[in-house]
Amino acid sequence: MSDTTLFSILESPTHPDFTALYRRLGIRQVEFRSMRKVMSELKRQQPDIVVAEFFYGYANNYAGINISNLDVFLFSLQKYAPETRVIVLVEKSEHEYVGKLYEIFPLHAVLVQPVKESRIELVLAGSKTFGEKM
Repeated sequence: MSDTTLFSILESPTHPDFTALYRRLGIRQVEFRSMRKVMSELKRQQPDIVVAEFFYGYANNYAGINISNLDVFLFSLQKYAPETRVIVLVEKSEHEYVGKLYEIFPLHAVLVQPVKESRIELVLAGSKTFGEKM
């Protein structure tokens, strides 16, 4: 997987650290701690893979029009890098809501937290999944 760029969007402390795995697989990881920064970088550099956590937009948390924290980013991703594989990490308690996002955006995989390194390695190798635990 050389020359592969992966954007990690780290919005919470529950986002697992797979830095060593990415390095071992020859994936260049770029970390972002805010959606504003990743959106800005997306216009300059298009990733091959994105790994981000899903947070459901209860009530008006996301202006009441979005499903989650990822909507605006995924709309931009469709414009700037439509071939990017999106891997979404979700807490078990919010898994039921990620289906709404999946109906609108192409997601390569949805993994329920906690995510084991062996599981994300399979997904990075090409396996598709929607919420399976391993």
